[in-house]
Amino acid sequence: MALMDSKVEARKPPAASIRQYLAILRLDHSTKHIFIVPGIILAGLLRGARGEHLAASIVLGLTAAICIASANYVINEWFDRDFDRHHPTKSQRSAVQSAMDGRIIGLEWLLLVALGLVCASASSRLMLFATGIFALQGIVYNVPPLRSKDKAYFDVISESVNNPLRLLIGWAMIDPTSLPPGSVILCYWFGGAFLMAAKRLSEYREIAASHGKELLARYRASFADYTGVSLTASCLSYSLFSVFFLSVFLVKYRIEYILAMPLVVMLFTTYFSMSTSPGSSAQKPEKLYGERGLMLTVLALVAVFLVTSFVDMPFLARLAEQHYITLD
Repeated sequence: MALMDSKVEARKPPAASIRQYLAILRLDHSTKHIFIVPGIILAGLLRGARGEHLAASIVLGLTAAICIASANYVINEWFDRDFDRHHPTKSQRSAVQSAMDGRIIGLEWLLLVALGLVCASASSRLMLFATGIFALQGIVYNVPPLRSKDKAYFDVISESVNNPLRLLIGWAMIDPTSLPPGSVILCYWFGGAFLMAAKRLSEYREIAASHGKELLARYRASFADYTGVSLTASCLSYSLFSVFFLSVFLVKYRIEYILAMPLVVMLFTTYFSMSTSPGSSAQKPEKLYGERGLMLTVLALVAVFLVTSFVDMPFLARLAEQHYITLD
């Protein structure tokens, strides 16, 4: 019996170090906050800067976004620790490889959320609203019994709400007195859903092929209800909805932006193609900056967007008018 007890004791992971408690903040994932930038640009172009202390608002907004995102990552790693051990790479995460104290995790989450909300409150009520929903989303997505990440399709929709929230945070930095157009919010939401669905498709193709779908479902319960076909179809649906709402925005607010549509389509196509490749960066969005083709497409899109923001092209207005080709 003593021998068995010693073997069990030997299998216990070591106590987590301070470095490991800091690692679960995933500060290297801060590159995802690039999705805040379009909110800043759009608010500046459509509304103009309305905050009295613009620089302070941007600093407070970024700090709030980083704190809330890290708080969400903290509870993500804690509540996923028994599931991540079934994933080929996530099994190396700190919460799996070490024994963490739930009280420290709770304190870490609470401090991050408090700091984030205090910074947001110092900026504006709109910023506080956006970051508050951001923090709530982390609870809905990760914490039982809600844990939306375990429910097929709802997992993607609930996780991708972070996209329009980041857009709203960027918008609030410039104009805290209004909301972005609904068409842009929905475009951003469905665009985020496309990214999340493509990530799951990449995981499904790679892990199911190498380790079997049963292990994949032990890692994430929602995969039990997914297939390669259903994930591919959902990617198509989300991308179409995103492009549709983007088109509504372009026609309503500045017809010149329609020239950016070919690059938008190319961006979706490039990302989807990338997600079907072995070892795709789609599984680790924080590493996307290393995808040269994707980054070149993004830069080209930004360049076209900036040019069409300041160069009027009246002839394009005819695209929004009714015209018929008559045979008489």
